[in-house]
Amino acid sequence: MGKHDSGRLESHGPALSSAACGLILLHGRGAGAADIMALGRRIAPERCAVRAPEASGNTWYPVSFLMPREQNEPDLSDALARIGSLLATMTEAGIPREKIVLGGFSQGGCLSLEYVARNPARYGGVFALSGGLIGPQISLQDYSGALEGTPVLIGCSDVDPYIPVERVRESAAVMEQLGAALDLRIYPGIAHTVVEDELEYMAGHLAALE
Repeated sequence: MGKHDSGRLESHGPALSSAACGLILLHGRGAGAADIMALGRRIAPERCAVRAPEASGNTWYPVSFLMPREQNEPDLSDALARIGSLLATMTEAGIPREKIVLGGFSQGGCLSLEYVARNPARYGGVFALSGGLIGPQISLQDYSGALEGTPVLIGCSDVDPYIPVERVRESAAVMEQLGAALDLRIYPGIAHTVVEDELEYMAGHLAALE
């Protein structure tokens, strides 16, 4: 078992076997499954099954996502494996991967992008709220595969104290290279937070998957 496998799992919505779509939500550093599930309840339609795992110690990986990756191991790999496990559980229950959305805030947003970049395929969507790809540098040559038109929302402040806007734009370029249908939203002068514009987008996107 990985470090994050035995943590709390918040659930909302119908049983996986009867759900029209799925949403996997990942919290930020120092938060928990209940925190991100509060967002899930706001945006998920009636027939969407939502799952929100909780990181060990409420932190998915120990240091900044901009540091060398080895400094965040093995926690980072364990976090990505937890996403993969939840995704597999949903698909095995009968929800097509094309109807499953990965999303999260801050650390959770970073992990959502990192997972699909490392495992490119057609997903129901990605909601990366105040997040970017993980590592000290981003090079387009390090990524290959096809997201096959997966809708990807990346939203972030231009002055976020934890997520440099340059990394947000670099991450967006990678998503486009991998064939995502990218929606990049840079919000001027706001805090490290989720805004109503993002909530409206996410709710509308999930409603269309039902």
